[in-house]
Amino acid sequence: MKIKVSNANEPQWNVINVKSHIPAELKKLDELSRNLWWTWNVEGRDLFRSVDRELFTKTDQNPIEMLQRLPYERLKELAKDEVLMARLDKVYKLYRDYMDEKPNAKRPSVAYFCMEYGLFHILKIYSGGLGILAGDYLKEASDSNVDMCAVGFLYRYGYFTQMLSMDGQQIANYEAQDFDRLPLERVLDQDGNQMIVDVPFPNYVVHAAIWRVNVGRISLYLLDTDIQQNSEYDRTITHTLYGGDWENRMRQEYLLGIGGMLALKKLGIKKDIYHCNEGHAAFCNVQRLVDYVGEGYDFYQALELVRSSSLYTVHTPVPAGHDYFEESLFGKYMGGYAEKLGISWDDFMGLGRTNPEDKGEKFCMSTFLCKTCQEVNGVSWLHGEVSKKMFSGIWRGYFPEESHVGYVTNGVHYPTWSAKEWKTVYNKYFDKSFLKDESNQKIWEKIYEVPDEEIWKTRVALKTKLIEYIRARFRENWLKNQGDPSRVVSLLDKINPNALLIGFARRFATYKRAHLLFSDLERLSKIVNNPDYPVQFIFAGKAHPADGAGQGLIKRIYEISQRPEFIGKILFLDNYDMHLARRLVSGVDIWMNTPTRPLEASGTSGEKALMNGVVNLSVLDGWWYEGYREGAGWALTEKRTYQNQEHQDKLDATTIYGMLEQEIIPLYFARNRKGYSENWIRTVKNSIAQIAPHYTMKRQLDDYYSKFYEPQASRFKTLSADGGKIAKEIAAWKALVAERWDSIKVVSSERPEEVLGNQFTSGKEFVVRHIIDEQGLDDAIGIDLVLVSNVDGQDKLEKVIPMNVVKREGNLFTFEARISIDLAGSFKTAYRMYPKSKLLAHRQDFCYVRWFN
Repeated sequence: MKIKVSNANEPQWNVINVKSHIPAELKKLDELSRNLWWTWNVEGRDLFRSVDRELFTKTDQNPIEMLQRLPYERLKELAKDEVLMARLDKVYKLYRDYMDEKPNAKRPSVAYFCMEYGLFHILKIYSGGLGILAGDYLKEASDSNVDMCAVGFLYRYGYFTQMLSMDGQQIANYEAQDFDRLPLERVLDQDGNQMIVDVPFPNYVVHAAIWRVNVGRISLYLLDTDIQQNSEYDRTITHTLYGGDWENRMRQEYLLGIGGMLALKKLGIKKDIYHCNEGHAAFCNVQRLVDYVGEGYDFYQALELVRSSSLYTVHTPVPAGHDYFEESLFGKYMGGYAEKLGISWDDFMGLGRTNPEDKGEKFCMSTFLCKTCQEVNGVSWLHGEVSKKMFSGIWRGYFPEESHVGYVTNGVHYPTWSAKEWKTVYNKYFDKSFLKDESNQKIWEKIYEVPDEEIWKTRVALKTKLIEYIRARFRENWLKNQGDPSRVVSLLDKINPNALLIGFARRFATYKRAHLLFSDLERLSKIVNNPDYPVQFIFAGKAHPADGAGQGLIKRIYEISQRPEFIGKILFLDNYDMHLARRLVSGVDIWMNTPTRPLEASGTSGEKALMNGVVNLSVLDGWWYEGYREGAGWALTEKRTYQNQEHQDKLDATTIYGMLEQEIIPLYFARNRKGYSENWIRTVKNSIAQIAPHYTMKRQLDDYYSKFYEPQASRFKTLSADGGKIAKEIAAWKALVAERWDSIKVVSSERPEEVLGNQFTSGKEFVVRHIIDEQGLDDAIGIDLVLVSNVDGQDKLEKVIPMNVVKREGNLFTFEARISIDLAGSFKTAYRMYPKSKLLAHRQDFCYVRWFN
């Protein structure tokens, strides 16, 4: 028999999970590690750090993984550590007192849908500002003790980890998350198995496991398709955030909307309000409509109920930024829903079209939400105005100025983003009620009583902390990837704690204009190489892997940073995440933002910075348009001088250089004998006292409740009572008006000769009457006189004058208005007829308009 040198088959590995056996005395510690409450409470973070400082750092501040990696013998030692156990008991009591408080039943309950959530850097289910905002919102909902739950995805790979090659090219690495090492819990069914929601895709079913993230008192439910019950193709649905082609986007948004609602249904959760944070979850309203139709309502009755309890928040300021699907792709996944709703396919497609009659128009998720949500809002005052114009085609017959589209300016979660050092200052000088009353400017004005020296020492401490963090975090990676070790060491050593440190960190999209500072390299070189007034710039941010222009910007900045005159003076820090963001927004002196007007919907990084005594230098766009106060930061005007963007960029760059050279740098370095600039500290104090209280997440949450949740919940309660009695009445009334709309007649009009001759005299009163045959609609019609001017070739609404019913004879209604036009010039006028009812939420709720003269 021939004997082989070797003979071995491939092993069939079984995967087993060995969980750390936590001693009973440390069960409280284990419980704390599984709720993200600790991430925004200093006591919780310090507790985990005290368990094993080195291991806590090595595990990237992940207490779940830290406890798993601690040997059992070490855990037993910790359980006998009296100091640690006393600390644990104290923190656990704070936590339990917080958790055991019942939700505020006086405020409406909310189900919140979003594609991403930025809660903590170890949980990679976010990419940027949208996710950070959503994460902050859930934390504040918890702190404000409202009844809210949220729905999203548990991504296997999440968003990418960024590295830079030696020539500055962005490298995107997708790293799988180990869910068992993250602050997650499997939602279990009655049999103790993980709950699975079955989502009906075309001709088959996709299965999604349900996980829960405990965000203080709030439950965030995450769907995960990367399970054995699914095909390889469907397992990838929840692999990456904003990855893949348009079909993958459709599958994700189908799962988020349809699957998200089915998950809530399986969990037995019903809320008063359903809030879509961006358009990705729009299909949740499709499923809600299907559910109401399944209960016996017709489509239009169901639509009244869904609309009255739905809110859409838009974050995109340009039409091209919304999701549009070709009819063929939309039909592939949504083809069966028109029949389920009892409407035609064309009518269903029309819900996603600005012009329903245009068969070539794609289905837009945002348009669908505008038509199926009673309320729509932008995320700053300026963005609200932009959104009114952007969506104006949906509600033809009304000018953008008349739109019901509102706004709630974004805020930030103070406990998450304010550094521990600043919290110490605030706790020392602010009223004890501060955390319950964060938006009270009177409380923030106490910052003026803090000694200047204490403010300066706090700023210096945080700048030092940032520099130490950069040296520790980036030294190893840069030595690996950027060649010459002596160059890397030299670069890190040149970070100067005495320099004016200016930060620019955000998503690298071209409209953010990260390139602006580099318009005049000779002038920039003089600024950063002045030995008496050292200035350094720190850049960070990711470009989407499909955004070649954004990646090109990163490469250019990196290349400039490697030039001899800029080495160590301009830094690009790779892999911008929440951890790095916390350091940057608290450690730099100036936070710079230079978006193309008006493309910054809100922006919140500057809000985080100002809570840490960092001063803003920004274009008047997004939140800064409202937030800027003279003497509390610097602003580039919101007005364009040039239509040519290249010329505008050059002008803005020149303005920034001038501000730095003539105002900012001299102010920062006007040091007194104690080593700081008194006027700089005054600017810091003004920024904190006058701006910070208006941009907290508490203010944002309260705004959503007062502007939208509470009025909508009240109306929904009215519409849904008695088996939807009022909803059915509204639907029937709308159907009747629609049926008779074209037959309504203007029987006669009475107008003075000057009106007929189009010759008005400013300030002179005249009377206009119209007799309208309403065709039996019983006072269901309103009429306005609309006055319009022409500005730069565009119609501009000047005045809307309502006409009143002064007489009724059967179906004939006499409308009258006493009109005095106090303007002079050339105008256009027309009369606008519209349906009216006290039961309507607003004019765009039933957007029928007829113009006449």
